[in-house]
Amino acid sequence: MRILFIGDVVGKAGRDCLQQYLPELKDKKRIDFTIANGENAAGGAGMTQNIYIELRNMDIDVITGGNHIWDQKDVFNFIDHEPRMIRPANYPLKTTPGQGTVIIEPANGGPGIAVINLIGRVFMKNVDCPFLAADRELLLIKQKVKTVIVDFHAEATSEKQALGWYLDGRVSAVIGTHSHVQTADQRILPKKTAYITDVGMAGLYDSILGVDIEGPLKRFLTQLPHKLTISDGKKVFNGVIIDINEDNGSAKAIERVYGII
Repeated sequence: MRILFIGDVVGKAGRDCLQQYLPELKDKKRIDFTIANGENAAGGAGMTQNIYIELRNMDIDVITGGNHIWDQKDVFNFIDHEPRMIRPANYPLKTTPGQGTVIIEPANGGPGIAVINLIGRVFMKNVDCPFLAADRELLLIKQKVKTVIVDFHAEATSEKQALGWYLDGRVSAVIGTHSHVQTADQRILPKKTAYITDVGMAGLYDSILGVDIEGPLKRFLTQLPHKLTISDGKKVFNGVIIDINEDNGSAKAIERVYGII
């Protein structure tokens, strides 16, 4: 089984990048299942139902979230009814809308695939422990699936690496998101879990984390708020392709994808 995980999709530039790059990549690489982090897909912050539908129409099987998942209020109108869009499982309230884990049966009729979304605590908002949340979610699904992909939306590289080691041999892959900068440390851990600290983004290439340079630069120079915008231009596509043994869920290979459009 071959799974494509796409980094944070940032605004319309990121969605346009997918439209242009994704069909050929999926065909060339013979992708069976596609996951994308969509928490920045609506104007660079959040998700709306129309954009969720747009991403699903690109044959993206599961869309994950992160710290910006609630930025567009429209999300509260549909997240409970769209199981293929998940939010971090370690939000502290049991009443938090949506769900943090989903199991999907691939279109090719193969074994089910579970996707778990978690968010970090270092330099992030106060949420429940992602390590214990992973234990809880795995306990609920371990009898149902072999292949489990974890999106860990976190800031600190140390926290991401720690979760990778903690889950080694218990999940198929731990994929870091949030920084929008692809790291070069992809590997198969000793117990056959694929790992990368951050998968990167799909969005504007000449940018600061996917948004136009001027706004963030003024924020750093002045320490005052400045509007963030996303224009059009050259785009970058970041992702990883993970080869999974369907019989036991172990990872056989992980390959970085880096394309400029």
